[in-house]
Amino acid sequence: MRLARTRMAWGISASLAAVLMACAEKSSDYFPGYAEAEYVRLASPIAGALVKLHVQRGDRVEADAPAFVLEQDSERAVREAAAARARTARAQLDNLLKGRRPDELAVIRQQLAQAEAALQLSSATLARQRQLVADKFVSPSTLDEARSAEVRDQARVQESRAQLRVARLGARSDEIDAAQQELKAAEAQLAQAEWQVAQKTQRMPAAGVVNDVLYREGEYVQAGSPIISLLPPQNIKARFFVPETAVGALRIGQEVQLQCDGCDAPIPARISFVSNAPEYTSPLIYSTENRAALVFMVEARPAVDDARRLHPGQPVEARLAAQGTR
Repeated sequence: MRLARTRMAWGISASLAAVLMACAEKSSDYFPGYAEAEYVRLASPIAGALVKLHVQRGDRVEADAPAFVLEQDSERAVREAAAARARTARAQLDNLLKGRRPDELAVIRQQLAQAEAALQLSSATLARQRQLVADKFVSPSTLDEARSAEVRDQARVQESRAQLRVARLGARSDEIDAAQQELKAAEAQLAQAEWQVAQKTQRMPAAGVVNDVLYREGEYVQAGSPIISLLPPQNIKARFFVPETAVGALRIGQEVQLQCDGCDAPIPARISFVSNAPEYTSPLIYSTENRAALVFMVEARPAVDDARRLHPGQPVEARLAAQGTR
């Protein structure tokens, strides 16, 4: 009887030793953690009432899918006013570049033709007066009057030609430059108004799952307040904690295997971050006995398709791949 009890005690001790050895082996290879998510919070930089919500919590959406629309009547009015100012500035610049109207140019041409005809007449009169003075039929003073009339008509012709050249030109360079700057300012205001209208209509920046909807249609939304919380699969990662004795061997890009309850197979991931500071520090001096109290947070990211198998907050266990595995 005593021999049987002795054998049973040895059996229980052996079983406990095996369990403890298994736990010890698992603790050296497996590290506890959880799934973490980086949410994309979609908002508008301009305040307004929410008039249309295109998604609900739990919807799977594609990139560039409609998200929500805010009231934009005032922004549209500002855009129309800015567009009108831009058209006015463009018309003023074009008018300065064109010169006089065709009818005004026609008037100046007629004035030039009259001046040229008067010059022809005064030139012919001067020629006749010279001959008459030479033949002593008229006095020399009559010749002086003819010369003065010719000079006067020549000046009128030159004046009309100058007026025609000026009429064909646009405005002065300073006026044109000022009009160009005014047009640039008006176009900038129009671009700003169009941007404000566009910000009232938001689309999904990436594909993912709608994690939450924070406002409902009809509610007033402050500028910058998130309306939709989106979770793209590439933003799901695993966080696990490694003791101080193992953190020195970790490398960015090193492969790990993630295991979770209900996962039919391990999920491969690669280390993307290793904390530079311990998550828990003992108040005692760092000694060989106290180092076991130090753990470092490590993050690993699985591939996009594998990330869909994880849920934020879900407990996971991470196992380091063999050394040299990339």
